[in-house]
Amino acid sequence: QVQLVESGGGLVQAGGSLRLSCAASGRIYDTYGVGWFRQAPGKEREFVAAIRWSGYSITYADSVQGRFTISRANAKNTVDLQMNSLKPEDTAVYYCAVGRPPTTQASGYDYWGQGTQVTVSS
Repeated sequence: QVQLVESGGGLVQAGGSLRLSCAASGRIYDTYGVGWFRQAPGKEREFVAAIRWSGYSITYADSVQGRFTISRANAKNTVDLQMNSLKPEDTAVYYCAVGRPPTTQASGYDYWGQGTQVTVSS
């Protein structure tokens, strides 16, 4: 089984930056996908970014492309999400997830972290 623990959320001013980290343990193969999703109150969970466990095949949602960077830190066994130029509309609970194959659909993931709150103020 796979266990995921997110960290790094917090409160930041618009235009600021945060770095989220997803620490993974268990049986994860290079072909598996790791995704970041977010969900604001009253809204549907939406895709943010995804990467293969190998570190290849990166994809981003249009809303975050050019501002967010997903990466794999092999030594720490984590997948990070660097978020720059944050906007109030980025405010949400952010979740990391593992599934196979990597996909932009939340239903395609089997394991989920607990979520971490990101709040961006105007």
